[in-house]
Amino acid sequence: MNTRPPSFHVMAKPAGSKCNLACEYCFYLKKEGLYPESDFRMTAEVHETYIRDLFEAHRVPRVTVAWQGGEPTLMGLDFFRRSIALQRKYRKPGTHIENTIQTNGTLLDDEWCRFFYDHNFLVGLSLDGPRDLHDAFRKDRGGSGTFDRVIHAVRLLQQHGVEFNILCSVNSGNAAYPDEIYCFFRDVLDNRYIQFIPIVERIDNSGLYGSTSGDQVTGRSVRPDQWGEFLSVIFNKWVQRDVGSTYVLNFDALLSSWVGGKSSFCIFSERCGQAMALEHNGDLYSCDHFVDPEHKLGNIMRTPMHRLAASEKQNRFGMDKSDTLPKICRNCEYLFACNGECPKNRFIATSEGESNLNYLCAGYKAFFKYVDKSMRIMADLIRHGHAASEIISYPCARSNGGWQ
Repeated sequence: MNTRPPSFHVMAKPAGSKCNLACEYCFYLKKEGLYPESDFRMTAEVHETYIRDLFEAHRVPRVTVAWQGGEPTLMGLDFFRRSIALQRKYRKPGTHIENTIQTNGTLLDDEWCRFFYDHNFLVGLSLDGPRDLHDAFRKDRGGSGTFDRVIHAVRLLQQHGVEFNILCSVNSGNAAYPDEIYCFFRDVLDNRYIQFIPIVERIDNSGLYGSTSGDQVTGRSVRPDQWGEFLSVIFNKWVQRDVGSTYVLNFDALLSSWVGGKSSFCIFSERCGQAMALEHNGDLYSCDHFVDPEHKLGNIMRTPMHRLAASEKQNRFGMDKSDTLPKICRNCEYLFACNGECPKNRFIATSEGESNLNYLCAGYKAFFKYVDKSMRIMADLIRHGHAASEIISYPCARSNGGWQ
Protein backbone atom coordinates (compact mmCIF):
# COMPACT_ATOMS: atom_id res chain seq x y z
CA MET A 1 0.00 0.00 0.00
CA ASN A 2 1.33 3.43 -0.91
CA THR A 3 1.88 6.03 1.79
CA ARG A 4 -0.57 8.89 1.64
CA PRO A 5 1.37 12.18 1.27
CA PRO A 6 0.63 14.72 4.03
CA SER A 7 0.32 17.46 1.43
CA PHE A 8 0.76 18.13 -2.25
CA HIS A 9 0.32 20.93 -4.75
CA VAL A 10 -2.34 21.02 -7.44
CA MET A 11 -2.36 23.51 -10.31
CA ALA A 12 -6.03 23.76 -11.21
CA LYS A 13 -6.98 24.93 -14.70
CA PRO A 14 -10.64 25.93 -14.54
CA ALA A 15 -10.68 27.12 -18.17
CA GLY A 16 -8.35 24.37 -19.35
CA SER A 17 -6.07 25.53 -22.14
CA LYS A 18 -8.39 28.36 -23.22
CA CYS A 19 -6.70 31.74 -23.39
CA ASN A 20 -7.47 35.16 -24.83
CA LEU A 21 -3.86 35.46 -26.03
CA ALA A 22 -1.83 33.48 -28.54
CA CYS A 23 1.72 33.58 -27.16
CA GLU A 24 3.92 31.87 -29.71
CA TYR A 25 5.86 29.73 -27.25
CA CYS A 26 2.90 28.64 -25.10
CA PHE A 27 3.12 24.89 -24.52
CA TYR A 28 -0.40 24.64 -23.14
CA LEU A 29 -2.53 25.98 -26.00
CA LYS A 30 -2.30 22.68 -27.86
CA LYS A 31 -3.73 20.80 -24.88
CA GLU A 32 -7.18 21.62 -26.22
CA GLY A 33 -6.58 18.67 -28.55
CA LEU A 34 -7.14 16.40 -25.54
CA TYR A 35 -10.72 17.65 -25.18
CA PRO A 36 -12.08 18.31 -28.70
CA GLU A 37 -15.74 18.60 -27.64
CA SER A 38 -15.24 20.59 -24.46
CA ASP A 39 -16.43 24.10 -23.59
CA PHE A 40 -13.40 24.39 -21.28
CA ARG A 41 -15.28 25.57 -18.22
CA MET A 42 -15.05 23.89 -14.85
CA THR A 43 -18.53 22.95 -13.65
CA ALA A 44 -19.83 23.74 -10.18
CA GLU A 45 -19.68 20.02 -9.33
CA VAL A 46 -16.02 19.63 -10.30
CA HIS A 47 -15.19 22.90 -8.56
CA GLU A 48 -16.70 21.79 -5.27
CA THR A 49 -15.17 18.33 -5.48
CA TYR A 50 -11.74 19.85 -6.06
CA ILE A 51 -11.94 22.18 -3.06
CA ARG A 52 -13.42 19.50 -0.80
CA ASP A 53 -10.85 16.88 -1.82
CA LEU A 54 -7.96 19.31 -1.51
CA PHE A 55 -8.84 20.23 2.07
CA GLU A 56 -9.66 16.68 3.09
CA ALA A 57 -6.39 15.37 1.64
CA HIS A 58 -4.10 17.80 3.45
CA ARG A 59 -2.83 16.77 6.87
CA VAL A 60 -0.83 19.94 7.41
CA PRO A 61 -2.16 23.33 8.60
CA ARG A 62 -1.48 25.15 5.31
CA VAL A 63 -3.40 24.62 2.07
CA THR A 64 -2.62 26.37 -1.20
CA VAL A 65 -5.41 26.75 -3.75
CA ALA A 66 -3.65 27.44 -7.06
CA TRP A 67 -5.31 28.57 -10.28
CA GLN A 68 -3.56 28.53 -13.66
CA GLY A 69 -4.38 28.13 -17.32
CA GLY A 70 -4.72 28.81 -20.15
CA GLU A 71 -6.09 32.01 -18.67
CA PRO A 72 -8.06 31.38 -15.47
CA THR A 73 -9.66 34.85 -15.34
CA LEU A 74 -11.77 33.81 -18.35
CA MET A 75 -13.97 32.05 -15.77
CA GLY A 76 -15.12 35.42 -14.45
CA LEU A 77 -14.95 36.83 -10.95
CA ASP A 78 -18.04 35.04 -9.65
CA PHE A 79 -16.28 31.69 -10.10
CA PHE A 80 -13.54 32.78 -7.71
CA ARG A 81 -16.02 34.28 -5.25
CA ARG A 82 -17.63 30.85 -5.11
CA SER A 83 -14.23 29.30 -4.56
CA ILE A 84 -13.73 31.45 -1.45
CA ALA A 85 -17.13 30.34 -0.17
CA LEU A 86 -16.24 26.68 -0.76
CA GLN A 87 -12.94 27.11 1.03
CA ARG A 88 -14.75 28.47 4.07
CA LYS A 89 -17.16 25.56 3.91
CA TYR A 90 -14.50 22.83 3.84
CA ARG A 91 -11.57 24.31 5.75
CA LYS A 92 -10.51 22.52 8.92
CA PRO A 93 -10.09 24.50 12.15
CA GLY A 94 -6.68 26.17 12.29
CA THR A 95 -6.03 25.82 8.55
CA HIS A 96 -4.21 28.68 6.84
CA ILE A 97 -5.36 29.13 3.24
CA GLU A 98 -3.29 30.69 0.49
CA ASN A 99 -4.84 31.45 -2.89
CA THR A 100 -2.59 31.91 -5.91
CA ILE A 101 -3.41 32.70 -9.52
CA GLN A 102 -1.22 32.90 -12.60
CA THR A 103 -2.52 35.32 -15.24
CA ASN A 104 -1.52 37.28 -18.31
CA GLY A 105 -3.14 40.28 -16.64
CA THR A 106 -4.98 41.60 -19.68
CA LEU A 107 -8.45 41.14 -18.16
CA LEU A 108 -7.71 42.64 -14.74
CA ASP A 109 -9.56 45.74 -13.56
CA ASP A 110 -10.23 47.48 -10.25
CA GLU A 111 -12.86 44.92 -9.23
CA TRP A 112 -10.50 42.00 -9.79
CA CYS A 113 -7.73 43.71 -7.86
CA ARG A 114 -9.98 44.60 -4.93
CA PHE A 115 -11.00 40.95 -4.77
CA PHE A 116 -7.37 39.77 -4.84
CA TYR A 117 -6.50 42.18 -2.04
CA ASP A 118 -9.52 41.34 0.11
CA HIS A 119 -8.77 37.62 -0.09
CA ASN A 120 -4.99 37.83 0.08
CA PHE A 121 -4.29 36.33 -3.35
CA LEU A 122 -0.72 35.96 -4.55
CA VAL A 123 -0.74 36.83 -8.26
CA GLY A 124 1.80 35.54 -10.79
CA LEU A 125 1.87 37.98 -13.69
CA SER A 126 3.47 37.01 -17.01
CA LEU A 127 5.75 39.73 -18.39
CA ASP A 128 8.84 39.18 -20.54
CA GLY A 129 10.58 42.54 -20.15
CA PRO A 130 10.33 45.98 -21.80
CA ARG A 131 7.89 46.51 -24.66
CA ASP A 132 9.93 45.19 -27.61
CA LEU A 133 11.04 42.08 -25.74
CA HIS A 134 7.62 41.30 -24.30
CA ASP A 135 5.68 41.90 -27.51
CA ALA A 136 8.01 39.74 -29.60
CA PHE A 137 6.12 36.57 -28.65
CA ARG A 138 3.34 37.58 -26.25
CA LYS A 139 0.59 38.66 -28.66
CA ASP A 140 -3.18 38.56 -28.62
CA ARG A 141 -5.23 36.56 -31.09
CA GLY A 142 -5.24 39.48 -33.51
CA GLY A 143 -1.44 39.53 -33.61
CA SER A 144 -1.05 42.71 -31.54
CA GLY A 145 1.37 43.11 -28.67
CA THR A 146 0.05 42.99 -25.11
CA PHE A 147 2.64 45.08 -23.25
CA ASP A 148 0.45 48.10 -22.50
CA ARG A 149 -2.34 45.95 -21.08
CA VAL A 150 0.05 44.04 -18.83
CA ILE A 151 1.68 47.23 -17.55
CA HIS A 152 -1.81 48.54 -16.80
CA ALA A 153 -2.34 45.39 -14.72
CA VAL A 154 0.96 45.99 -12.88
CA ARG A 155 -0.13 49.49 -11.89
CA LEU A 156 -3.59 48.30 -10.82
CA LEU A 157 -2.11 45.56 -8.63
CA GLN A 158 0.27 48.06 -7.05
CA GLN A 159 -2.47 50.64 -6.46
CA HIS A 160 -4.60 48.05 -4.67
CA GLY A 161 -1.71 46.64 -2.63
CA VAL A 162 -1.96 43.16 -4.16
CA GLU A 163 1.06 40.93 -3.66
CA PHE A 164 2.35 39.75 -7.04
CA ASN A 165 5.35 38.12 -8.67
CA ILE A 166 6.55 38.74 -12.20
CA LEU A 167 6.97 35.55 -14.21
CA CYS A 168 9.42 36.21 -17.03
CA SER A 169 9.78 33.61 -19.77
CA VAL A 170 13.32 33.61 -21.15
CA ASN A 171 13.47 32.81 -24.85
CA SER A 172 15.98 33.12 -27.67
CA GLY A 173 15.03 36.77 -28.16
CA ASN A 174 15.07 38.35 -24.71
CA ALA A 175 17.88 36.13 -23.36
CA ALA A 176 20.41 38.59 -24.81
CA TYR A 177 19.16 41.41 -22.56
CA PRO A 178 19.48 40.34 -18.91
CA ASP A 179 20.58 43.78 -17.66
CA GLU A 180 17.72 45.58 -19.37
CA ILE A 181 15.12 43.08 -18.15
CA TYR A 182 16.27 42.98 -14.54
CA CYS A 183 16.60 46.77 -14.25
CA PHE A 184 13.20 47.24 -15.90
CA PHE A 185 11.52 45.01 -13.35
CA ARG A 186 13.42 46.37 -10.37
CA ASP A 187 13.73 50.07 -11.16
CA VAL A 188 11.03 51.02 -13.69
CA LEU A 189 8.25 48.82 -12.33
CA ASP A 190 9.52 48.83 -8.72
CA ASN A 191 8.83 45.10 -8.46
CA ARG A 192 10.90 43.00 -6.09
CA TYR A 193 9.59 39.49 -6.73
CA ILE A 194 10.73 37.81 -9.95
CA GLN A 195 10.93 34.34 -11.41
CA PHE A 196 12.73 33.52 -14.65
CA ILE A 197 11.43 30.56 -16.66
CA PRO A 198 13.45 29.11 -19.55
CA ILE A 199 11.52 28.41 -22.74
CA VAL A 200 12.46 24.96 -23.99
CA GLU A 201 10.02 24.18 -26.77
CA ARG A 202 10.47 20.81 -28.43
CA ILE A 203 9.51 20.56 -32.08
CA ASP A 204 6.09 18.99 -32.38
CA ASN A 205 4.95 17.35 -35.58
CA SER A 206 1.77 15.82 -34.19
CA GLY A 207 -0.19 19.04 -33.77
CA LEU A 208 -2.23 17.39 -31.04
CA TYR A 209 -1.15 18.52 -27.59
CA GLY A 210 2.51 19.47 -27.62
CA SER A 211 5.60 17.39 -28.09
CA THR A 212 7.26 15.33 -25.37
CA SER A 213 9.49 13.38 -27.74
CA GLY A 214 12.51 14.09 -29.92
CA ASP A 215 15.66 16.07 -29.20
CA GLN A 216 15.13 19.13 -31.41
CA VAL A 217 13.87 22.51 -30.18
CA THR A 218 12.26 25.47 -31.91
CA GLY A 219 14.08 28.68 -32.73
CA ARG A 220 12.16 30.40 -29.93
CA SER A 221 13.83 28.20 -27.32
CA VAL A 222 16.60 29.65 -25.19
CA ARG A 223 20.00 28.04 -25.89
CA PRO A 224 21.83 26.45 -22.95
CA ASP A 225 24.69 28.96 -23.18
CA GLN A 226 22.21 31.86 -23.33
CA TRP A 227 20.41 30.59 -20.24
CA GLY A 228 23.60 30.24 -18.23
CA GLU A 229 24.81 33.69 -19.25
CA PHE A 230 21.42 35.28 -18.60
CA LEU A 231 21.29 33.93 -15.04
CA SER A 232 24.91 34.84 -14.34
CA VAL A 233 24.59 38.46 -15.44
CA ILE A 234 21.51 38.97 -13.31
CA PHE A 235 23.02 37.13 -10.35
CA ASN A 236 26.00 39.47 -10.44
CA LYS A 237 23.74 42.52 -10.17
CA TRP A 238 21.50 40.88 -7.55
CA VAL A 239 24.24 39.68 -5.23
CA GLN A 240 26.02 43.02 -5.10
CA ARG A 241 23.08 45.12 -3.90
CA ASP A 242 19.74 43.31 -3.90
CA VAL A 243 19.99 40.24 -1.63
CA GLY A 244 17.21 40.57 0.91
CA SER A 245 15.43 43.35 -0.97
CA THR A 246 14.78 41.83 -4.39
CA TYR A 247 13.67 38.21 -4.45
CA VAL A 248 14.63 36.19 -7.49
CA LEU A 249 13.06 32.78 -6.96
CA ASN A 250 15.69 31.03 -9.04
CA PHE A 251 18.49 32.29 -6.77
CA ASP A 252 16.68 32.01 -3.43
CA ALA A 253 15.69 28.42 -4.21
CA LEU A 254 19.26 27.50 -5.09
CA LEU A 255 20.72 29.23 -2.04
CA SER A 256 18.79 26.87 0.20
CA SER A 257 20.61 23.98 -1.50
CA TRP A 258 24.00 25.57 -0.77
CA VAL A 259 22.93 26.08 2.85
CA GLY A 260 22.34 22.35 3.01
CA GLY A 261 18.59 22.13 2.89
CA LYS A 262 16.13 21.11 0.22
CA SER A 263 15.16 23.53 -2.52
CA SER A 264 11.62 24.87 -2.47
CA PHE A 265 11.71 24.96 -6.28
CA CYS A 266 10.23 21.73 -7.66
CA ILE A 267 12.58 21.63 -10.66
CA PHE A 268 15.57 21.35 -8.31
CA SER A 269 14.06 18.78 -5.96
CA GLU A 270 15.38 15.24 -5.83
CA ARG A 271 11.99 13.79 -6.68
CA CYS A 272 8.92 14.86 -8.62
CA GLY A 273 5.31 14.02 -8.05
CA GLN A 274 4.11 16.55 -5.49
CA ALA A 275 2.88 19.12 -8.02
CA MET A 276 0.02 17.82 -10.13
CA ALA A 277 -2.25 19.47 -12.69
CA LEU A 278 -6.06 19.40 -12.61
CA GLU A 279 -7.92 19.95 -15.85
CA HIS A 280 -11.29 21.66 -16.05
CA ASN A 281 -13.23 18.37 -16.19
CA GLY A 282 -11.60 16.82 -13.11
CA ASP A 283 -8.84 14.86 -14.86
CA LEU A 284 -5.70 14.83 -12.71
CA TYR A 285 -2.26 14.59 -14.34
CA SER A 286 1.19 13.88 -12.93
CA CYS A 287 2.51 17.36 -13.69
CA ASP A 288 1.65 20.57 -15.50
CA HIS A 289 4.29 19.72 -18.11
CA PHE A 290 3.01 16.18 -18.63
CA VAL A 291 -0.66 16.69 -19.39
CA ASP A 292 -1.00 13.84 -21.86
CA PRO A 293 -2.75 10.45 -21.90
CA GLU A 294 0.33 8.63 -20.60
CA HIS A 295 0.43 10.71 -17.43
CA LYS A 296 -3.28 10.91 -16.64
CA LEU A 297 -3.84 9.57 -13.10
CA GLY A 298 -7.64 9.52 -13.14
CA ASN A 299 -10.58 11.80 -12.50
CA ILE A 300 -11.43 13.28 -9.11
CA MET A 301 -15.15 12.80 -9.77
CA ARG A 302 -14.54 9.06 -9.60
CA THR A 303 -11.46 8.67 -7.38
CA PRO A 304 -10.56 10.81 -4.33
CA MET A 305 -7.65 13.11 -5.01
CA HIS A 306 -5.50 11.75 -2.21
CA ARG A 307 -5.69 8.24 -3.69
CA LEU A 308 -4.57 9.50 -7.08
CA ALA A 309 -1.72 11.46 -5.46
CA ALA A 310 -0.59 8.34 -3.59
CA SER A 311 -1.01 5.96 -6.53
CA GLU A 312 1.76 3.69 -7.72
CA LYS A 313 1.72 5.46 -11.08
CA GLN A 314 2.38 8.85 -9.48
CA ASN A 315 4.97 7.40 -7.12
CA ARG A 316 6.81 5.90 -10.09
CA PHE A 317 6.66 9.23 -11.90
CA GLY A 318 8.24 10.92 -8.90
CA MET A 319 10.99 8.33 -8.45
CA ASP A 320 11.90 8.35 -12.15
CA LYS A 321 13.43 11.78 -11.76
CA SER A 322 16.32 10.41 -9.71
CA ASP A 323 16.28 6.83 -10.97
CA THR A 324 16.81 7.81 -14.61
CA LEU A 325 19.64 10.29 -14.09
CA PRO A 326 22.57 9.59 -16.42
CA LYS A 327 25.95 8.78 -14.94
CA ILE A 328 27.35 12.21 -15.74
CA CYS A 329 24.65 13.76 -13.51
CA ARG A 330 25.12 11.28 -10.66
CA ASN A 331 28.82 12.14 -10.61
CA CYS A 332 28.36 15.90 -11.01
CA GLU A 333 29.64 18.21 -8.25
CA TYR A 334 26.45 20.26 -8.56
CA LEU A 335 23.99 17.38 -8.27
CA PHE A 336 23.01 18.69 -4.81
CA ALA A 337 21.71 21.89 -6.41
CA CYS A 338 20.31 20.69 -9.72
CA ASN A 339 19.13 17.07 -9.34
CA GLY A 340 18.84 16.93 -13.12
CA GLU A 341 16.41 19.88 -13.19
CA CYS A 342 12.94 19.40 -14.71
CA PRO A 343 12.31 16.03 -16.42
CA LYS A 344 10.55 17.82 -19.29
CA ASN A 345 13.96 19.17 -20.35
CA ARG A 346 15.84 15.87 -20.09
CA PHE A 347 15.87 14.71 -23.69
CA ILE A 348 19.42 14.88 -25.04
CA ALA A 349 22.23 12.33 -24.84
CA THR A 350 25.53 12.57 -23.00
CA SER A 351 28.87 12.38 -24.81
CA GLU A 352 28.86 8.68 -23.96
CA GLY A 353 25.46 8.17 -25.57
CA GLU A 354 23.45 7.84 -22.37
CA SER A 355 19.96 9.34 -22.52
CA ASN A 356 18.07 11.72 -20.22
CA LEU A 357 20.60 14.52 -20.01
CA ASN A 358 19.02 17.93 -19.48
CA TYR A 359 18.99 20.14 -22.55
CA LEU A 360 20.03 23.10 -20.36
CA CYS A 361 22.80 21.20 -18.55
CA ALA A 362 25.75 23.09 -20.01
CA GLY A 363 24.19 26.45 -19.17
CA TYR A 364 23.30 25.43 -15.63
CA LYS A 365 26.75 24.01 -14.99
CA ALA A 366 28.45 27.20 -16.16
CA PHE A 367 26.08 29.23 -13.97
CA PHE A 368 26.67 27.04 -10.91
CA LYS A 369 30.41 27.34 -11.36
CA TYR A 370 30.11 31.12 -11.67
CA VAL A 371 28.04 31.55 -8.48
CA ASP A 372 29.57 28.80 -6.33
CA LYS A 373 31.92 31.06 -4.32
CA SER A 374 29.22 33.65 -3.69
CA MET A 375 26.69 30.99 -2.71
CA ARG A 376 29.13 29.40 -0.27
CA ILE A 377 29.85 32.75 1.40
CA MET A 378 26.16 33.59 1.72
CA ALA A 379 25.33 30.09 2.94
CA ASP A 380 28.03 30.36 5.61
CA LEU A 381 26.69 33.73 6.75
CA ILE A 382 23.16 32.29 6.98
CA ARG A 383 24.36 29.28 8.97
CA HIS A 384 25.98 31.68 11.43
CA GLY A 385 22.74 33.57 11.91
CA HIS A 386 23.31 36.65 9.78
CA ALA A 387 20.22 38.40 8.43
CA ALA A 388 19.70 39.04 4.73
CA SER A 389 20.38 42.74 5.25
CA GLU A 390 23.90 41.88 6.45
CA ILE A 391 24.57 39.89 3.30
CA ILE A 392 23.50 42.60 0.82
CA SER A 393 26.73 44.59 0.82
CA TYR A 394 29.06 41.64 1.26
CA PRO A 395 31.64 41.80 -1.60
CA CYS A 396 31.25 38.20 -2.71
CA ALA A 397 30.68 38.74 -6.41
CA ARG A 398 33.06 40.16 -8.98
CA SER A 399 33.93 39.62 -12.63
CA ASN A 400 36.27 36.68 -12.74
CA GLY A 401 36.42 35.67 -16.34
CA GLY A 402 32.71 34.87 -16.47
CA TRP A 403 30.17 36.70 -18.59
CA GLN A 404 30.46 40.45 -18.68
